[in-house]
Amino acid sequence: MPSQCSVCKGKGLCDRPVCPITCRFHALKDVRPVNEYMGASPSVFIGSHGYPRVVGGPLMISDSDNPLQWVRNGLSIDDIVGIRSRTIRGGKELEINVPDAEKIQEIALSERPLDVEVVFAKPVHFDLSFDGTVAPVGMSGAMRRLDVIDNAHVSRVVDRCTSDTDLRATDAARILFENGTDVYKITNLLSTGLLGVQRKVVPTRWAITATDDMISSGMKHDIVRLPALPEHQVFCATLHANSLCFLLIPAEEWKFEMIERWQKHSLWAGDEETIIEDSESGLTKSKYSPLAGAYYSARLAVIEYLKSVGSCAKVLCIRDISGEYWAPLGTWVIREASHISLSTAPIRTETLAEAIAAAVAALKTNFWLPHTKMLRDIRQQKTLSNFFS
Repeated sequence: MPSQCSVCKGKGLCDRPVCPITCRFHALKDVRPVNEYMGASPSVFIGSHGYPRVVGGPLMISDSDNPLQWVRNGLSIDDIVGIRSRTIRGGKELEINVPDAEKIQEIALSERPLDVEVVFAKPVHFDLSFDGTVAPVGMSGAMRRLDVIDNAHVSRVVDRCTSDTDLRATDAARILFENGTDVYKITNLLSTGLLGVQRKVVPTRWAITATDDMISSGMKHDIVRLPALPEHQVFCATLHANSLCFLLIPAEEWKFEMIERWQKHSLWAGDEETIIEDSESGLTKSKYSPLAGAYYSARLAVIEYLKSVGSCAKVLCIRDISGEYWAPLGTWVIREASHISLSTAPIRTETLAEAIAAAVAALKTNFWLPHTKMLRDIRQQKTLSNFFS
C-alpha cells in the first residue's frame, strides 16, 4: 500500500494544519517584505482553494518560468528552488466567470513576458506552496492594484484558437500543440479561461493535468489505427533523481501502465519504500489516476513518440525516485524526463524477455516486476494461445 504522503504530496489530505514534510522548506529563504512590484510577469497562477471562488494573478519573477529553459540551461534542484523561492504569486479573488480575468489573460496570451506594476494590500510574505503537480512558488501577496504595462504579442495560432468561441477546449489544445505551442503555454491559456465554448477560470493545478489529458486522449485515436511497433524498445533516462524507463511492446492495441516507486527516505516516503501503480486499456480512462499529474505527463510523452514513429504499442512506464529528489518541483519533471528518455537511442530487442532484462539493467532494479499487471496478462495470454495452438 502506498503511504498517505506519497498520494497526498502536500495537498493536506491528513488534515494537519502544516504539512510535516514541507514545513522545513519555509526556513530556506530570508525574504525581505515588499509592498509593490514593477517588472516581468512570465505567466499566471490560479489557486484551487475555495473553488468556485478562487484567488489568481500574475507570477512575478525576472527569471525564466519555462521548465524547458531550465532543462536546456542545466539548472539543478537547488537552482530551481532558488528561482521559485524568489517568485511572487499575486492574488486577487476571482469569480469563475471570465471577465474578472482580463488583465491576467493578457499575460497568458503573450509570447513573451509582460511588464506589470503591482501594489500589494500588505507586504508580501514567504508562503512556499506546492503539491507535487505545480512548480513551487515562494512568496504571495494580495493585490490592491494590477496594471499591465506592455501590450501582448500573440502568435497567429494562439489568436485563432482563443478567438474561436465555438471551438471546444479539447480541439483547441490539440491544434495549439500540433502547431508548436508547448503545454506550458496551453495550460496558461486554459487556466485563464481563454479556451473552449463555456469558458471559465480553471485552477492551475487542474489545468496542468487537463492539458496533458486532452492532448493525449485525442492522439490515442490516431495511434490505435497504426501498425504494431516492429520490435520491443526500451528507453531510460534520469532527471533530478527521477529515473523514467519506458518498455514498449509491439501490439495493435493501446495499453498503458505506470509504476512509481518512492525509495526509502525519499521525499514522500518514510522508512519503507512506497509503490503506486495505475493502468488503462483502450481509448478512455474512467478514473483520475492515483499517480496524479505524473501519469498523464508520461502518457502524453510516449504517445507523442509513437505517433512520430507511426506505430502502436503497449507501454510500461517505470518511475523510480531517489532521496536526492529533495524538493518537489512539479509534474514538469516527469514530462521532461520522459522526453529526454524517449529522445535517446532505444535498446531494441526481439523478445519480451530480452526487453525486461534490458529495463532491469538500465534501472539497476527489478522492484517493478511483481507489480506489473500488464506483463502478467501478456504471459497468461501467451500461455493460453500456446495451449490452444
